[in-house]
Amino acid sequence: MTTALVTGCAGFIGSHLTQRLLQEGYTIIGIDGFTPNYDARLKWRNLSLIGQHPRFLFHAAPLQTGDWEQWLQETDIVFHQAALPGVRASWGNAFADYAANNLVATQQLLDACRRYPRIQKIVIASSSSVYGTMQEGLTDERAPLLPLSPYGVTKAAMEQLCRAYVNAYGLPIVLLRYFTVYGPRQRPDMAFHRFFRQLLRDEELQVYGDGHQTRDFTYVSDAVEANLLAARLGEAGDIYNIGGNREVSVLEAIEQMAALAGRKPRIAFLPEQAGDARRTCADIRHAGEKLGYDPQVSLEEGLRLQLDDMIEQERG
Repeated sequence: MTTALVTGCAGFIGSHLTQRLLQEGYTIIGIDGFTPNYDARLKWRNLSLIGQHPRFLFHAAPLQTGDWEQWLQETDIVFHQAALPGVRASWGNAFADYAANNLVATQQLLDACRRYPRIQKIVIASSSSVYGTMQEGLTDERAPLLPLSPYGVTKAAMEQLCRAYVNAYGLPIVLLRYFTVYGPRQRPDMAFHRFFRQLLRDEELQVYGDGHQTRDFTYVSDAVEANLLAARLGEAGDIYNIGGNREVSVLEAIEQMAALAGRKPRIAFLPEQAGDARRTCADIRHAGEKLGYDPQVSLEEGLRLQLDDMIEQERG
């Protein structure tokens, strides 16, 4: 039986990944440090949705003070989802927290993994934020890294750290660059969560910029599938874009969301925020060719599923 360590297991993507791995028959050691970037009750809700399971052992602990011997000695695969996310919150004094959670914690994890040759693969979540604003056409993994925010800088630096450990110690690290993941349990600071909450409460939708900025949105189950594929087929040092195969403007997405919610949106346009990219659009051919990655959930279906989850939250 395969044992996997999942960091950030109570978070948005991490909780979905943990559920899927349990369904696939894995034994899971789940770690979450409950960083205070949003209400911890939402993370406890995520854990409750995973449910009690005899093959799920949960530890509430920060990675920086990790009990690596306990966590790693029986681990076959590591899925590193834990991070301090968010572009807009990463400026100023907050940068120290981003460096601690996204760089120092990752370095400690990788250094610990060196001591356990049983580990077959280390799949690490990165971000499209490493690219900054993308140019015309699709952006592939060879594009220059030009992050626009301190958060993006920590993710780009984390990738370089991983390369160093691959080159120096042969650690079997595979990196996944997520493009704007959405779906049930999405963090409350993310746009789709905010827009649905505002629609359901008949509030103004607060849009930063003119709304014509575009994103490549990735449904959470597709991001989870990418992790499983990377664990099976990725090779040490591989990096993959994980996108949804469709570029959509913020205003187009709002139109679909409002139709699903049966509401007429009232939009308040706010100033652009420092660090926000104007455009993201993933070239996912490399992940398709090497991993067999093929996103399955359309934006329309994914938004409906997220809305259903948020209606349940509003009632609950």
